[in-house]
Amino acid sequence: MPKRDKQLKIFEIFHSLQGESNFSGLPTVFVRLTGCPLRCTWCDTEYAFFGGEWMHFDDILASIKLHGTPYVCVTGGEPLAQKRVLGLLDLLVGEGFTVSLETAGSIPVAEVNPAVIKVIDMKAPGSGEETKNHYENLSLLNPADQVKFVVADEKDYAWSKSIIDEHQLQQKCQVLLSPVADVLAPKQLAEWILRDQLPVRFQIQLHKHLWGDQPGT
Repeated sequence: MPKRDKQLKIFEIFHSLQGESNFSGLPTVFVRLTGCPLRCTWCDTEYAFFGGEWMHFDDILASIKLHGTPYVCVTGGEPLAQKRVLGLLDLLVGEGFTVSLETAGSIPVAEVNPAVIKVIDMKAPGSGEETKNHYENLSLLNPADQVKFVVADEKDYAWSKSIIDEHQLQQKCQVLLSPVADVLAPKQLAEWILRDQLPVRFQIQLHKHLWGDQPGT
């Protein structure tokens, strides 16, 4: 494969605690790719839409190995917007890492290595990007995968409930519900989940409570 075919536009690589998903709290290396085709109203990584630098797979891998953790999270932006990321995922799996991929759910995941844990962020109406959801992805879930709903209000919550029920997501994988930071009170979302006996995992963004909303955390 030519050298240029093993390059990705990388915004940052950093070592932190995983703030979301079933791996919350675990020391993890994050590989954040530049760019995203979506513009969610509550996006907290707008800084990664542009910038970054081109890095070869070998250099990305070397940077990851500096931190001595088995957990790697490939995120963005939207990592699948750079098709070459599939090759990086294959490489990381081959190196023995536990790899998760955070994707916005608007791009097909069919070609993602089955050993990669997909964390698919379904876009509720409050995001402004509901029409971009690629629902076929929900038929490609493995038991280790996770589907996340970020909820801004009760309308978003009701929509999330309907998608969970329609696609029987609780029978396919772990379902995660999160409040939009500084928009919906976490306690309110927790109360809705308990009231409706919803079979999901409630989560908040641990990294924001520790370090605030900034790159590299």
